[in-house]
Amino acid sequence: MLIDTHTHINADHFKDDVDETIRRAREAGVSPMLVVGFDDETISRAIELAETYEDIYAIVGWHPVDAIDCTPTDLERIEALMGHPKVMALGEIGLDYHWDKSPKDVQQRLFREQIAIARRTNMPIVIHNREATADVLDLLEEEHAEEIGGVFHSYSMSVELLERCLRMNFYISLGGPVTFKNAKVPKEVAKQVPLDRLLVETDCPYLTPTPFRGKRNEPAYVTYVAEEIAALRGISLEELAEATTANAKRLFRLP
Repeated sequence: MLIDTHTHINADHFKDDVDETIRRAREAGVSPMLVVGFDDETISRAIELAETYEDIYAIVGWHPVDAIDCTPTDLERIEALMGHPKVMALGEIGLDYHWDKSPKDVQQRLFREQIAIARRTNMPIVIHNREATADVLDLLEEEHAEEIGGVFHSYSMSVELLERCLRMNFYISLGGPVTFKNAKVPKEVAKQVPLDRLLVETDCPYLTPTPFRGKRNEPAYVTYVAEEIAALRGISLEELAEATTANAKRLFRLP
């Protein structure tokens, strides 16, 4: 069995076939799945899915791209949801300097506020980082994120920065890009991450792995991610699946 630790089956891309998508995942040996809500609408949908399906769990937080839209009421809701029995982490949160919708200072303030919520509620955090590596790492250290730990979702940083992330009690999650032919850095990361700190994900409907690039991603395809990582590490798929499943259960306190 594999656990897809980061999905967006709460997105509109799945509005017409979410039941079938979940069924295909289970048939592929992928269960449970963690669904990430990152704004008002997707948070509501993530909770709805978690309450409907036994093997669906939710992660909720406010995405940095939309930081400018986040209100104090939204933060209060996120903090309250940390007590929901099927909410397992706070995220995805972080910094995204690729898009210019939300100014950097607004993103950074919201990032700090959500780390504070996670610390108050003793919840792990799921980190989004796009073109903001130095600030993400500095801010996590300044806010003592090591006290709660979490995961760098869809890890895109260098091999050299792995140790700094691991020292802060973070796991490293890899998705579809590790299967891309010319993705040298993700492949090297896959070889170097300690096996007891590695997670797998799809980030569906995005980052679809080979051989389905260009099509909608879905949780069943996490098997292709796992197969590639196992091959890169020279271990069996079974060993990789056993380790990453144990890691996900430990981090997210899954039953």
